[in-house]
Order: sequence, then C-alpha cells, then structure tokens
Amino acid sequence: MRLSLFRCQFLAAVTGFAPFVVALGQQQIIGFANSDGAFQIAGGSIAQPQILVSSNDYWGVIRAAGDLTKDFGRVTGTNFTLSNGEAGAEPAVYEYKPITRNYTHYEVNNTQVFHGPAYTNPSAENTVIIVGTLGHSKVIDDLVAAGKLNTSDIEGKWESFTTSIVQDPIAGCSKAVIIVGSDPRGTIFGIYDISEQIGVSPWYWWADVPIKQSKDIYVLPDGKVQGPPSVKYRGFFINDEQPGLSGWVGWNYPDTPYGVGYNADFYSNVFELLLRLRANYLWPALWATMFEVDDPTSQPLADAWEIVLGSSHTEPMMRAQNEFGTFYIDEGLGPWAYNLNNKTIDEYFVYGAQRAKPYARNSLWTMGMRGTGDTAIEGLGVEFIVSMLEALVHNQRAIIEDVLDVKIEEAPQLWCLYKEVMSYIQQGLTIPEDITLLWADDNWGNVRRVPIGNETTRSGGAGVYYHFDYVGDTRNYKWINTVQLEKTAEQMQLAYAHGADRIWIVNVGDLKPLEIPLTHFLDMAYDINKWGVDDVSNWTLAWATREFGPEYASSITEIMTRFGMFAARRKFELVEPYVYSTINYNEGDAVLGQWQGLAQDAQAIYDQLDEAHQPAFFEMILHPILGGQIIHQVHIGAARNMVYANQHRNAANEMISSVLASFDADAELTIRWDSLLDGKWKHMLDQTHFGYDGYWQQPMRNVLPAMAYVQTAISSIAGSVGIAVEGSNASIPGDDKYHANSGNTLVLPSLDPYGPVIRWFDVFSRGKVNCDWKAETDLPWVKLSQYNGTVGPDNGTDSRVFVSVDWANAPQIVNNTVANINFSTGCGRQGFSNWYGRPIVQLPINLRTVPSNFSLGFVESDKHVAIEGPHYQRIHTPSNVPADSGITYKTLKNYGRTLGGVTLWPQSTSPQTPETAPALEYDLYLFTNISKANVTLHLSPTQNYLSDETPLEFAVSLFPAGAEQAEPQVVQFVGDSVGVDMPPGWGRAVADVIWGLAPIHNTTTTWNIAQEGAYTLRIWGLAPSVIVQKVIVDLGGVRPSYLGPPENFFLGRDEIGVYNQTSFADAYRYVG
Repeated sequence: MRLSLFRCQFLAAVTGFAPFVVALGQQQIIGFANSDGAFQIAGGSIAQPQILVSSNDYWGVIRAAGDLTKDFGRVTGTNFTLSNGEAGAEPAVYEYKPITRNYTHYEVNNTQVFHGPAYTNPSAENTVIIVGTLGHSKVIDDLVAAGKLNTSDIEGKWESFTTSIVQDPIAGCSKAVIIVGSDPRGTIFGIYDISEQIGVSPWYWWADVPIKQSKDIYVLPDGKVQGPPSVKYRGFFINDEQPGLSGWVGWNYPDTPYGVGYNADFYSNVFELLLRLRANYLWPALWATMFEVDDPTSQPLADAWEIVLGSSHTEPMMRAQNEFGTFYIDEGLGPWAYNLNNKTIDEYFVYGAQRAKPYARNSLWTMGMRGTGDTAIEGLGVEFIVSMLEALVHNQRAIIEDVLDVKIEEAPQLWCLYKEVMSYIQQGLTIPEDITLLWADDNWGNVRRVPIGNETTRSGGAGVYYHFDYVGDTRNYKWINTVQLEKTAEQMQLAYAHGADRIWIVNVGDLKPLEIPLTHFLDMAYDINKWGVDDVSNWTLAWATREFGPEYASSITEIMTRFGMFAARRKFELVEPYVYSTINYNEGDAVLGQWQGLAQDAQAIYDQLDEAHQPAFFEMILHPILGGQIIHQVHIGAARNMVYANQHRNAANEMISSVLASFDADAELTIRWDSLLDGKWKHMLDQTHFGYDGYWQQPMRNVLPAMAYVQTAISSIAGSVGIAVEGSNASIPGDDKYHANSGNTLVLPSLDPYGPVIRWFDVFSRGKVNCDWKAETDLPWVKLSQYNGTVGPDNGTDSRVFVSVDWANAPQIVNNTVANINFSTGCGRQGFSNWYGRPIVQLPINLRTVPSNFSLGFVESDKHVAIEGPHYQRIHTPSNVPADSGITYKTLKNYGRTLGGVTLWPQSTSPQTPETAPALEYDLYLFTNISKANVTLHLSPTQNYLSDETPLEFAVSLFPAGAEQAEPQVVQFVGDSVGVDMPPGWGRAVADVIWGLAPIHNTTTTWNIAQEGAYTLRIWGLAPSVIVQKVIVDLGGVRPSYLGPPENFFLGRDEIGVYNQTSFADAYRYVG
C-alpha cells in the first residue's frame, strides 16, 4: 500500500519539541518533570518498560495496548514491550468466518483470524503499566479481589475507566499504573488518554500532526476516574465521498471487486481515528461502495476493534444501499418497493441480520426504509406509506429477534427521521418505544426537531443526525471546512438540553477537510458540560495548543475564530458575484479586506512554525483560509467587473486579469495540496467549487463566473473620463439604465455627524487618451481627499476620491443642504463629450444634533438605524414576572455573520409570550417622520424544533421613550414543513445564513414614527434559538447589501469623526 511509506515518514518525532498538553478537555495525569508522588514510566532506570495485559481480555483492548507501546516509542524513541504474562506467548487472535460472495443467501467460508500485536516475554520488574477490562482481565480481577484496586466508581457504567498508581500490583513489580475499563471501549479510551497526554494527537496520521518528543514521562499521583460519556453513541458518517475521498482511496488502495478500494486497510485508519477521538460509532462510506461486501473482512474487523457499526439513514438492516441494486435489481429480483416486492426485501433484511449476527454486540440497527437512492417514497399517499412503514418495521424487528435469538429490546435500533420521514410522525406514524428517534437537522446544521412531550421518556431515547457536508438543495457544500463552531455548539447543546443524548452522528463528507469541526463535535458529545456554548474559544485554544504548541495557540485561536465567521457567512459553493455589494456600504471591499488580513495572519504563523508542523497547519488552517480568500476574490472581482463594464471603464478588463490570477491561484493551491508530503493526499481536494451557476449539483470542472470585456481601442462616445458614485451603478456623463437619460448629476448617500465619516466617488478612464481632471466643491467645509489627477491608458490612474465634512467649521445650525462637486478635464471634448452636460456629483448633508437629554443610544443616520443584536441596552422584564424566574438572554460571541447573536436562555425554556418573557431593549433617536418604518430582524435560520404545532415566534414593540409600550407584534417567522419540503423561504435562509434577507421571509414589522425623538425598541425572542443577529430600522434609506448597513453611531460609546462606520467591519468586534 502506498501510504505505509507516508506513515513511517511522518511519525518521526519533532526533535527538541517539548510536550505541553493533556488530552483535550481531560484531567491531566501525565507530567514531564518529577514531582511529589509522581511515578516515572519512561526515561528512568528501566531501559525498555513493559505493558501487561491479560490473555482473556478483548482483542480490541490488546490491540490498543499495542498501539500504546508504539506511541511511547514515537514519543521517547524506545517502544515499550507488551506481555500477557506468559512466556513464549503467541499474539492474540480474533476469529471470524468471512462471508462467501453470494449476497442473496447467507453462507460463510472457513475460519480466519486477525492477529494482535506481538508479545514479549513477561518481565515483572520492567512492568510499568497494566491494562485490562473489568470482568474480562484476570490481572485486573485479581487486583480487585486482593483489595488493591477500587473500581466501584466505574462498575456497570458505559465506557468508563480509571487510571491510578498501585503499589505491588504483581509479584516482582513494586509499582505500576493501572488502566481499567468498565467495558472494552472504556479500557481503550483509557489507553488512548495516555497516548494523547504523552504527545500523540488523534490526528497524527490523518492530519499529519507531529509527535511531541520527550524522554522523561511521569504519571501524576492523583489518579483519574472517567465516567460515562454524555452521549452514548458518538460517531461520523463518511458520505458524498466523490470525487475527493474516493479519488484518494483509488490512488492509494487496490480496487475491490465492486469499486475503489474501500477495504479493511483503509478502514483500520478510520477505526483508529474514531477511538482516539473517544468516539465509538460509524456509518461507513455510501457512494459506489458496499462496506460489508467490498472487503468481507471489514465488518468483523470493526467488531474486533470494538467499533459500533451502523448504517446510514437510507440503509436499513445492516445492508449497504448499493447491495440491493447490484445483487437484486440487476439480477431481476424486483424493485426497491416494499408495496410491490416485500417478500424479496424481507429476505434481503434477513441476510443483513444473518451477516451481522456474529458481531451483534457492536451493532446498532437502522430501521425503516426510504425510496431508491436516498429519496422519498413517492406515489403511494402518506396514509398508505405510514401504514406500510409500520408493517415493515414490525417485520424488521421480528427478523432481528428470530435471527439473533434475542428480545428485540436487547438489540439497539434507531429510526432516522430524515426529511419527509419526520413529517410522518405528525401523520400518525407509531414508532416502537425502544427504537431511538434519530432526529435530523435540515442538512445545513439547523436541528429540525428535538424530543417533545412523551418522546422525552421513551426507553429508546433520542439522537441527532447532523451535517458538516451535504449534497442537495439548495446547493452542494462539500469542498472544505465552512463550519462555525459556535453555531454547532448552540444547536447541539439545544438538542441535548431537550434529551437528544442517545446518538450523535455527523456527516463528514470526505472526512479529511473537516478535522476541526469533527473533533469539536465529538468532544462535546463526550463531555457536554465541559464544552458549552461559552467554551468554544477555550476549546479552540486547547485544540491549538495540543496540535501546534502553546507559543502560537492564542494567535491560532483568534485566526480560527475569525475564519469560522467569515466562512459561515455563506458556504463557499454559494458565493456568487451578486452576493456582496460592490457599491453599497463598502461591503465587497470590507469582505476582501477581512480575508486578506486573515490570510496574512495565517501565513505569518505558518512561516514561523517549524517544518514538521507546517503540513498540519496548511491542511487544517492555512489551506481553507487561502481557499476562502480566493473564492471571494473571484466572485467579488467578477461583480466589480460587471459594474465597471456597465460604466464602460477600461478597468473592467483589468478586473478580468485580476480574477484570472485568483482563479489560477486556486488551481495552484490544489496542486500544492497534491504535492504535499510527496503526494500523501493527492486527489483528496479534487472537489470542484466554481461554476455552480444557479444549479445545485457539483460542476464537472471549475468554471469562472461570467464577465464582460470592454473594447479599449475606441473611446466611449460620452468621453474618455467617467465618474461614478457610492451607492449607484450609474456613471456620468452619458446615458445608462441606472439614471435618467441625458442626466448629468449623480447623488451620493448623505453625510451627517452621526453617520459614516466619508463617502466616495470614482474618476476613471473609459477611453484611449490620457486626461487630466479637476474637482472642486461649492462649500469650503466639504473636503475631498484628492482634487485632481490623471486617468488614461498610459500613466493615468483611476482615482477613488473620498468626500468628508469638516464638522468643526460647518454651520452650527440645524439644516439640510447639498454640496455640489463640479468637474473639468484638461483634454477638451475628449474628456467630457459636448452633447452631455458637465458632470456634477451632489452630496446631501444633514446638519443636525441630538438633544442633550438623549445621552445613550443609537442615532439614526442615512434614514436607518442598524444595530448588532448583542448591543442591547438592557433586558426588560415584565412586572408580573418573578425576578427569580431564571429566564434571561445569553449573548453568543463570535457567532453568526458579523458579530454575535443573542437568544433566550436557558435552552430548556418553554415557549413564551410577551407577557411572560423578558425583552431586549434598545434606545434609539430617530429624526425621520414616516408612517411605515420597517423593523427587520436578522435571525439565525433555526427550524421549528418543537414541531410545527409549536412554531417559533418573536415579538417587537417600538414606541416613544417614556410612553406606554405599544402593543407588541407577534410574528411566526418559520412556516410548516410538509413532506419533503422545508418551510417556505428555507432555501434562502440557509444560503444567506439568516431569516430576514429574502422578500419571502417574515421578520419585518411596520411602525408609525409620528415625530422626531427618542424611542424604545423592545424585541422578544419567544423561545430559545430565536437568535437575533442584527436589527435594522429602515426609515426609507436602506440600500441593498448582503450583511446590511454598518452599525449606527451609539451615543455614549462612539466619538464623532472617530467611529468610521463606512462598512460592517468597523463595528465593535468579539474575539476571545
């Protein structure tokens, strides 16, 4: 296998690199310097320390103990030895009978075995670690019986372990570290806890995190008890794995009889990663592969490794989706339609149960059935489908009981309520009590349902099927990481707070590009209380410290936090030229500026890291950042090209060149990935990501967005000099569709003391001659950043001129006025054509002040007030609500699209009304009288997680400060889901990452502003996860943009002329 070379190459320790971390989120039990009571297990007088296991322990435990011997070698340079206490012992074996290649009638071949790690003859004096499973390890059971080991804290508990130092554990050994598990995975997690703490990252192979080197290793005296994980079954689903992962697998593993090489060699790497991440559950790869068939050793190997094997939401009864098509439909055995072919399909299920029976201890059964190819069952009517599915599951359960010879309650089962299956619950679908209800998100990271009512007390419990990758509506997203950890934390904590604690399974696509969100997800599942919504930065810091060391951990944390927000604003595949505005609120420039700063900071860290750490940093951090930057450079550049072309600028062609350079850089980035570590990950990043062009499915090749080329050999008929202004696509002189024919005037957005400090206009070339230009204002206190220049094809430069007001010298009166900016050129008629009037740019100026009795609050400017949701002034609690109700609001920092979010808390709070719930209160000063002022909320794209019968709502009230509260307007902003359909407007909500941007969205209330003055805005989130990211009060001045206007001036916080307010990026930030 090609990869064996890479494994050897990259397992080399980092010379001189001091170890520095404990297992992520775990109690420290390893030290690297002597301390009181510490026990030295490496680097002391014992030349080759030994690990002792019992021959009667589980094969998977012994195999993991073998990993630990090698991990010590990777860290110290000297492998530990492994013994089972018997001289001349042969390696442990796991026996299994592989299936024959008849996949419709169950038959097996002769017994085969997996061999465990090699044993060394026992050496009691060299024994420093003893490992075993309670009740399955003679040495451990003897210690318990002798009273030397107390295991009462873990007895009978799921996946628990203790680690402690015991005196005289066996004859000839004065002291040893004892790792004992309550069950085999508990023991394995205890083993890998040591591995991680001595310096072996779970991602040492999959992400090339180098091993931390140390000669001296000590076990601390306090001991450790690790109880059951928060979520019982925790794992991931390899899915949507073409072209990336499958291309890589095809490059590195021999093909199987039915496809690329998803064989046991590949899956052994997956199994090891799962266990090192303290996970236990796998849905194997789905597309063009069949886990149990492609390599008949894979299923028994999973059991041997102590992996709980399942199958995806569309693969019932332990059979891969492609098995029915390959061995049944293609052989004329009928369709995948239970109403037409139930006898054959039942036999198909029987085979799955027979094949899994030897491994039933580590099997979790997926029940139910969907249509062909992971689609809904169609054409039968919901009532018939519900009845049919109830009969089908009844038969599946009977098959499991009959084949496994168990009571059905003893076989763990789930029914994944994915897409339309969830709606069957409301149509009367009855699901047996002991089946776990696996609720699915909406494929975009928004939990659709949590347990409600009597669902919370079901013996089968509940879980969540979550997505970091997806193929389907509204568009695929499966290239690289675009996950915001803060959102994952909020949604999964919400699910857990409502009882979804039996299963957490996440779609990780190709696996490789999603190392960071996967680790975070599984760490939360393992210890939900350790990693709450307020602990994302702490988790990131701990992760960065483990992988890259303490020196750069804080900087990496800050970089990753920014990346999470920038990337999660819109999946990279959904970024298109129309998304970010290039004319309003300086949005496009601000987005590019943020990406540029982030890329520079990440590159600076990369350049400082030692060579051993650079591959891991490139794979997990630098590559996604550079890739995201390029995506935005291409699409915002293409948008600017079209604006320039409509304005007939010569620079339109320069934008094409710039976009082409970025596009080439994208290709170079993929080539760089392919060449990394001598091609270890070649083809892993083959996924296309340009060229969706409004269609949901992946393009077959990366293609640039449409752009326009300007003919430069001939000048514009309106002259060689053009002028354009902020906020408009129009240009002058000349005609276009954006302003009146023969018009020669463009109007800038207004300036006032509380608004942006500058506006801008562009002077540009649209001809083949060089022209000097001059500009002058008719008001001396209106200032330009540039009063003259030269544009043209030779040495001329297009100029962006910034317009500002010298407020100190402006008239100190309340007044609205207009400044005129006049232009002339030094090239006569070639500059501005005779048949159009001389161009004029006008700047409306509002000379106004807020009265002295308003000293704290947001001030209107440009006929709007924009507020970041977390910047409320206070929480208003109704007088009839007890002060100790416990219901409040929580700010989610570094969350959402621009700053953060604010949500009702705690997450278990039941739905409220304006009479029972506290409200967020914002103080405003408004100048504009308008009968229809629109208050629009940007809300996270949450779903009706309490069911459509209890839809999510918010409420708004806007009224003069000090007056009686206006009747709150209560709004249901998430509609019903019917069948396979999501709520109306959902497609835009998940694409935009908010409810509130699309016209179809219902997050706007309308109010009458009768007069200028101070106002109070109250907003109620009437259930948890109604998350307010931004508030926009539109008094007739809001212009189109993706992220909305920058946050308005806040009196009492901001200083006139200091708070820039020219883009959303100027707002006050949260990081860390």
